[in-house]
Amino acid sequence: MSANSTDQFLSGQVAIVTGGSRGIGRAIALRLAQRGAKVAVIATRAENCAETVSACNEFGEGHAAYGVDVSNTEDVAELCKQIQKEMGGLNILVNNAGVTRDQLMLRMSEEDFDRVIDVNLKGTWNFLKAATRPLMKCAGRVINIASVVGVTGNAGQANYAASKAGVIGMTRSLAKELAGRKVCVNAIAPGFIETDMTAAIDQAASAALQETIPLGRIGQASEIASAVDFLVGPGGDYITGQTLVIDGGLSL
Repeated sequence: MSANSTDQFLSGQVAIVTGGSRGIGRAIALRLAQRGAKVAVIATRAENCAETVSACNEFGEGHAAYGVDVSNTEDVAELCKQIQKEMGGLNILVNNAGVTRDQLMLRMSEEDFDRVIDVNLKGTWNFLKAATRPLMKCAGRVINIASVVGVTGNAGQANYAASKAGVIGMTRSLAKELAGRKVCVNAIAPGFIETDMTAAIDQAASAALQETIPLGRIGQASEIASAVDFLVGPGGDYITGQTLVIDGGLSL
């Protein structure tokens, strides 16, 4: 599989995609590779990214897998330095890593709350903190993957909704900070997307869920990747601080 050279507008650029071993992150990594970027695919364990890197290599060599706990500030900082040294820079950051530990508030443990905040919100901050300086040098792009739940809230997901609402607020704040250096910072808020997580829902529940979505279906990871494609390309040159909700109309 190969991309037309005319489509490779990211040739020579380096992109980081966290949570890139599967689902939305994998789809984003593949799209960036198709566009010519060298992609650093990140998961908790580097070996978990091997398949994604192999698929990226079908569009050209130079991609790599890395492992890190995104909630560990020092490890993330060191990893970002390593990636820049080994891959030749940093132009695009996609913060996609995330976890859920759903439970009603009365039953939610402190551990469940803290872990979701640590990975989803602090993990995003850790990579933003480590990547901001190199991104300022090249008028880079940042895409933070939030969630429609961060906009609407959802019963049983107070921790997740808080983390994703925080990501949206962080996106807007950093966009203001970095606009003077021509760094565009945006968020994407997916609705229900077909991933390993939604695949665990039984057929009846899935059908009921789709009835609540005006477009009548669950979204595809490739549709989130298409939005990233647009925002990191020429079409995103004058867009910053925005949250693009991709949910089939669920939040209407």
